[in-house]
Amino acid sequence: MNGTATSKGTHPSAASTHPVIVVGAGPTGLLLAGDLAKAGVRVTLLEKRPHQVSNLSRAFGVHARTLEQFDARGLADDLLATGSTITRLRLFRRLSLDLSTLPSRFPFLLITPQYEVERLLEQRARRLGVRFRYETELLALRQDADGVDLDVRNGDGTTATLRAAYVVGTDGHRSTVRRAIGQPFPGVSVITSLFLADVRLAEKPDSVLTVDGAGDVFAMIASFGDGWYRVMGWNRRNEVPDDHPLHLDEVKDVTRRALGTDYGMHDARWLSRFHSDERQAPRYRVGRVFLAGDAAHIHSPAGGQGMNTGLQDAANLSWKLAAVLREQAPDSLLDTYQSERHPVGKAVLRSSGGLVRLARAHHPALRALRAAVTALANTAAPARTKALAQITGIGYRYPAPRGAHPLTGTRVPDVTLAGGRRLYEALRGGHFVLITPPTVQLTHHTAPDEPGTQPAVEHWADDRRTTVLVRPDGYATWAQDDAGTAAVEAAVAARFTLTSRR
Repeated sequence: MNGTATSKGTHPSAASTHPVIVVGAGPTGLLLAGDLAKAGVRVTLLEKRPHQVSNLSRAFGVHARTLEQFDARGLADDLLATGSTITRLRLFRRLSLDLSTLPSRFPFLLITPQYEVERLLEQRARRLGVRFRYETELLALRQDADGVDLDVRNGDGTTATLRAAYVVGTDGHRSTVRRAIGQPFPGVSVITSLFLADVRLAEKPDSVLTVDGAGDVFAMIASFGDGWYRVMGWNRRNEVPDDHPLHLDEVKDVTRRALGTDYGMHDARWLSRFHSDERQAPRYRVGRVFLAGDAAHIHSPAGGQGMNTGLQDAANLSWKLAAVLREQAPDSLLDTYQSERHPVGKAVLRSSGGLVRLARAHHPALRALRAAVTALANTAAPARTKALAQITGIGYRYPAPRGAHPLTGTRVPDVTLAGGRRLYEALRGGHFVLITPPTVQLTHHTAPDEPGTQPAVEHWADDRRTTVLVRPDGYATWAQDDAGTAAVEAAVAARFTLTSRR
């Protein structure tokens, strides 16, 4: 199965081609599919599992940048209602980061199970018209210059071939899409044996998230807010294969040793072992096929960045695919998905891997390094700010052309606009948003009647003199200080002239 091979024989007619097929109905695939449907793109989402919302999911933390993306889709308030927030993120025994200082509408970490994220994103995707095909397993794919053929097996055992203009693999760390396009998944196992358990507790912990370690053990307890708690832990002295039996007594023992108590743990509804890998595909795009989320990168659980990084992948790719499919941008725009998101995935690998190695430090040299890192973060404001920005996702910026304005490629905060509206409310239409001083009045501008055709024009609520063009994912794509109306109109025309180039 070679992703660049030319398809032989016949394939479905162009009339039956799906513009986009997304493989995998986890958080990344659901957000991506919903965004495409919002932009008017017909999208089909394939999932080999039966349709069900599992309550046995690993991710449980939603960071500030992801909440900003949910806000831009009108979902943040609903998601906040499903969990609890914490304003301090504890990494080591003596180090905690104060999230309340974040320059965001969401200066905290939301503790909520992954299934709540999936529930809201699925509801949105269905409302926007995404076509779901559950119990549909991808067997193989082939691509040519015009599209991609996907061989699938349906729930009744029959097989079929689907045709798509583009395919996005969001099918997890064992991705069939990734294997089909010949992408390796190099990396290492960071922790060879972790356990997860969902339990009830007789005693309520003082915090929504409790984390600590002692000697050779580590444990974390997070509240789901409904009487159930997620427990994660490891024991350096008992690293066993994933299929080795796990009993509640072992979970209680590790928790007592790490936290000083097991809080009267009982009634486990789920017990599981797993290992934590660091891996990343070299290429996120091969021809007409893309990888996102765990199909593209997997990380250690430190900092809770995995699901969040995948959701950011989806937000980056969705508007670009929509623009190309609607012939509003050349195909080369899709190459920027690799140049923007691959470095972020690599940075998350480094930061999360570094955190977990320091947390498990056993050698005296590593313990000394951990002490130095802790002291630096506790006393040096720039180091603390950088760590916060990276873990929460608000500090990443994308490459900008040489000579571009310093704002280009940066995340634009949720600024207040004229009339009291917020930027992330203005982004809910799926448009670019052009923010100008009130003195700039575009003579030929009309409000966009569909996403991507023209930017929505807003004015600053204050006397700022910079004009900024904000992408649908909340990053600045162009900016200029003291730009007159003619210069702004020229910049908009350069970026929104329709093209049939593919």
